[in-house]
Amino acid sequence: MQMSGNTILITGGGTGIGRGLAGELLRLGNEVIIAGRRRETLEETVAANPGMKAIVLDIEKGDGIREFAARVTTSMPRLNVLINNAGIMRVERLGTQQEDLADMEATIRTNLLGPIRLTAALLPHLLKQQAAAIVNVTSGLAFVPLAMTPTYCATKAALHSYTESLRYQMRNTPVEVLELAPPYVQTELLNGKDDPRAMPLVDFIAEVMEILQQQPTPKEILVKGVMERRNLTALDRYEKVFEGMNAAMNIDTL
Repeated sequence: MQMSGNTILITGGGTGIGRGLAGELLRLGNEVIIAGRRRETLEETVAANPGMKAIVLDIEKGDGIREFAARVTTSMPRLNVLINNAGIMRVERLGTQQEDLADMEATIRTNLLGPIRLTAALLPHLLKQQAAAIVNVTSGLAFVPLAMTPTYCATKAALHSYTESLRYQMRNTPVEVLELAPPYVQTELLNGKDDPRAMPLVDFIAEVMEILQQQPTPKEILVKGVMERRNLTALDRYEKVFEGMNAAMNIDTL
């Protein structure tokens, strides 16, 4: 993946990991457009990063995605990088869940259907570019789930699988397909912004940018805190790590 001279769209770019990536990619000489559902958050991020652009998108609402894609490619015809970063994470107590399953369904629409729909809408445009990339942000929890957030983990595992298939299908095209799988990072997700157990956001972004600048770019962008989890099955340590992680994260405290 080339690191400058791109036109990049980042969903969920107003906060957390999306905002951190957007700022660093802008500083490297890229045109960056952030998208999200909260206009005030987008405007605050743009104000802190002169030259950045923003557009409102509720990724959960599938009926507006193709219209959004048409609008953004018309106004930004050089768009060549899509970073599917937007996501939500909800604690679910499966034994006492509500009958309407609202949290689960919103998580699936946002975390899985959202990136699939947006990728489908933008792919014809990206295929026309000389060099393009799609970066799907999954999670270390795609490899070892956190039991208190079962649907979140399931969507990230599904997005990991989708990304592998997309990469294979795009292997002879100008579209490079990458996966960024963060560990537990200090962001708003799961109220982790001040959690000392989480990786500081600034450290995570710095390590990700180092990996992205490797040549060739690794197809899976994994910081040190995720690499071991990715290989747990091969190391025959999955059960031990799964039990330890879920014992440490007590659902009753959240």
